[in-house]
Amino acid sequence: MQDWILSIMNQFGYLGVFLLIAIENIFPPIPSEVILLFGGFMTTHTNLNIVGMIIASTLGSLVGAIALYYIGKILNKERLKKIVSGKVGKILRIKNSDIDKADQWFDTKGNKTVFFCRFIPIVRSLISIPAGMSEMNMGKFLLYTTAGSAIWNSVLVFIGNRVGENWTNILGIFDQYSHIVLILLIIAFIIFVVFFYRNKLKKGKEEKQEEEIDDK
Repeated sequence: MQDWILSIMNQFGYLGVFLLIAIENIFPPIPSEVILLFGGFMTTHTNLNIVGMIIASTLGSLVGAIALYYIGKILNKERLKKIVSGKVGKILRIKNSDIDKADQWFDTKGNKTVFFCRFIPIVRSLISIPAGMSEMNMGKFLLYTTAGSAIWNSVLVFIGNRVGENWTNILGIFDQYSHIVLILLIIAFIIFVVFFYRNKLKKGKEEKQEEEIDDK
């Protein structure tokens, strides 16, 4: 895949960067680190420049994020509630109130979440879906997505420019960063699931006890 990415960038320049980053946002397995670090290296021996690279990559990030935002908007809260109201909700022990709570949380924390998640591998793409599901204000979504993406893209392009031909050595460092973050996310998810279901069971027992008391 890396050779394919590099050939696209060599052939199409800014347009290639724009398209690859847009695709990377929709399909996270495509590594943005390769695109951006190599893009920075390209500014050292071609007529491409750092500012152009940052603009092209940030516009690509924005297009990809908007696409996922509207996917989230299609899979809106009401549709999720319908799914939860059926067998899926019973199996996972998720209620409509849980979805409402998650939606309320995103309403209050969504701005910061969208911004800071742009620095986290995989999550920086997927965060656009819950933003769309909660119908986050489009203006704010674009603002925080642009700001976070521009910072991340700028850092990698600048690093690629500074290290030049050694950009592949730096790529290894970012690979390790991605792996560490992924492991931490898996651990955090497991902890969240454990606490979520523990609280659900606790509430279930309390509700049963209240019902038994009422019956008496």
